[in-house]
Amino acid sequence: MKINGNAIRIGNVIEHKDRLWVAMKTQAVKPGKGGAFNQVELKDIRSGTKLNERFRADEQVERVRLEQRPAQFLFAEDNLLTFMDNETYEQTQIDKNLLGDNAVFLQDGMEVQIESHEGEPLSVQMPETVVLEIVEADAVVKGQTASSSYKPAMLENGVKILVPPHIESGTRVVVRTEDSTYVERAKD
Repeated sequence: MKINGNAIRIGNVIEHKDRLWVAMKTQAVKPGKGGAFNQVELKDIRSGTKLNERFRADEQVERVRLEQRPAQFLFAEDNLLTFMDNETYEQTQIDKNLLGDNAVFLQDGMEVQIESHEGEPLSVQMPETVVLEIVEADAVVKGQTASSSYKPAMLENGVKILVPPHIESGTRVVVRTEDSTYVERAKD
């Protein structure tokens, strides 16, 4: 689907210079002289390289629609992650690097969305939050107020996060996968 350069928005996937790019930032610029343009920060979906590009309103770019399919995480072997398509039950192997830091939050049976283009998996959308157990937490320092101070803790998957003082080892907590932050104590 062709769109004009000023219609590019954050999250759009476009085909540009024979590669697929996702728009990370956009800024509409209206200089005193000349026509308006859209300053767009692009990130290559496959390699992760970044590019800053100007698109004028009269320029046409190809917007790409990615196929989204629900899948279930089965297991990890070396650097490959195996997922099962929830509709066809086909298994797909994806390189662990495609998930980046989020790979540590994968759990057996976890539901994810696999985004692909022409049959090639490009990204895996994780759930917003996961429930994990605290395996190690520092002791509370006397005199700290509960409202503003956080202490370091280690999750069962080895990720270190900051938690409120009342959270102890063995407590199950909800963690945001996007930035590895504590959300709340898990409801049992």
